[in-house]
Amino acid sequence: MELDEEAHAEMYSRKVGDRLRAIRRQKRLSLQEVEATSNQEFKASVLGAYERGERAISVPRLQRLALFYNVPIDQLLPVDVPDFGVETRPTIDLTEVPARKPARSVTIDLARLEALSGPESEMLNRYLQMVQVQRQDFNGRVLTIRRDDLQAMAAILGTVIEGAVPRLNELGLCYQTPAQQ
Repeated sequence: MELDEEAHAEMYSRKVGDRLRAIRRQKRLSLQEVEATSNQEFKASVLGAYERGERAISVPRLQRLALFYNVPIDQLLPVDVPDFGVETRPTIDLTEVPARKPARSVTIDLARLEALSGPESEMLNRYLQMVQVQRQDFNGRVLTIRRDDLQAMAAILGTVIEGAVPRLNELGLCYQTPAQQ
């Protein structure tokens, strides 16, 4: 391997590590918590070395980590690698997008959605996973749906937009804080 290729590999390992750390932190897990909840499959010291870019992660191990974090595997990879001139996922500069307050939003309880079965819940789950990927939001507990998303969900639920929230309530998917319960 040429020195240039070694430098690129090290840079890529650091970028992968940054993504791994970002997802773990978004899940609000410490390295020790990952080790404990994975039954020591992912040792804190090894995961830390991956995150610092000191150690390369194999594809099968990356796949198991994606399953553990419950995120698509491509989300554990860096968005772009400028020195290679390759962009793996399109990036959007959100500082240039004008802020817009949604007319109506609802928070979906993702844990309750996982507990449901049937074609309607499967379609909702696929749609909401797509929204999570677009927003890079993998907390795994709740997801706030904007009006545009609600319109798509109404179509999945076979109702008009005004009927989407009542239907989501019927399914028990609208997240309620303890104060609201």
